[in-house]
Amino acid sequence: MTAPLLEVTDLVKRYESGGPLRRRQPVHALNGVSFALTRGETLGLVGESGSGKSTLGRVVLRLAPASAGSVRFEGQDVLALGGKALRSLRRHMQMIFQDPYSSLNPRMRAGTAVAEGIEVHRLAPKPEIPGRVAQLFDEVGLDASYLTRYPHELSGGQRQRVGIARALAVDPSFLVCDEPVSALDVSVQAQVLNLLKRLQQNRKLSFLFIAHDLAVVRQLAHRVGVMYFGRIVELAATEDVIRNPRHPYTRALLSAVPQPDPTRKQQRIVLAGEPPKPTAPPPGCPFFSRCFHPKRDARCTAELPPLRPVGPSLVACHYAESTPS
Repeated sequence: MTAPLLEVTDLVKRYESGGPLRRRQPVHALNGVSFALTRGETLGLVGESGSGKSTLGRVVLRLAPASAGSVRFEGQDVLALGGKALRSLRRHMQMIFQDPYSSLNPRMRAGTAVAEGIEVHRLAPKPEIPGRVAQLFDEVGLDASYLTRYPHELSGGQRQRVGIARALAVDPSFLVCDEPVSALDVSVQAQVLNLLKRLQQNRKLSFLFIAHDLAVVRQLAHRVGVMYFGRIVELAATEDVIRNPRHPYTRALLSAVPQPDPTRKQQRIVLAGEPPKPTAPPPGCPFFSRCFHPKRDARCTAELPPLRPVGPSLVACHYAESTPS
């Protein structure tokens, strides 16, 4: 069996809230997240705002420190690295940001922004860098005239293509895509998604693709992880999640996806109740206050459901076997 490219085990992230006049309380952003990613695979992460998706991506890349757990990339302990070793690893793990405008330096021309990573990591002699940058622009669908433009002279889709070229400049094998199409028009979203598909095939890239839209994730992801309250509550092959969701929260998310067939009736699941406070996680299932499963009971409030196999899926629900279809 091929070893995973990325292994995340029991990853925990807590932030401190409050101030000098208030008692500090830990905010639980990630609560024991585990998954593995193979080379050339896309794992989609979905969930509502505040579920911990973006925090997970940032902690995996060491853009934010972890509170506990482990992250291994090609066998290396990412959380234990520092100095030159961490800097060397960073070129293999890159990020595409949600907002293509704020992620680019407004005073830096597009070509210069893409060349920066090549220069920092000394990946090519200085005379060869302009040619490599021009080649990257061509690879993401931009001609040479965009090399000298500033971010404000580009459209949203063009800026995101520059961001993708910048991530590819250091020849990574793993990319965290943090909602890379959510700020774009629908027609441009399709173009960027097709570009990412093509790049993955040509470069054998692995993606951690973060999104709130299951319809977008379905186009790109091989597997989907559904996050709620800092945990993965369902993890399975994309079509298994779409066709046979086992967790009630996954069912609610799917019911909100618009259907292209106007004759097909779909019952929208509206969640009642409020999610728990991130400063005071409950002892049992964090979804209990909003759950509509007919079998939910006192066990759900007392025991935290583990992520366990249920058919072809991994599900964090005590009664996943009897989830209504």
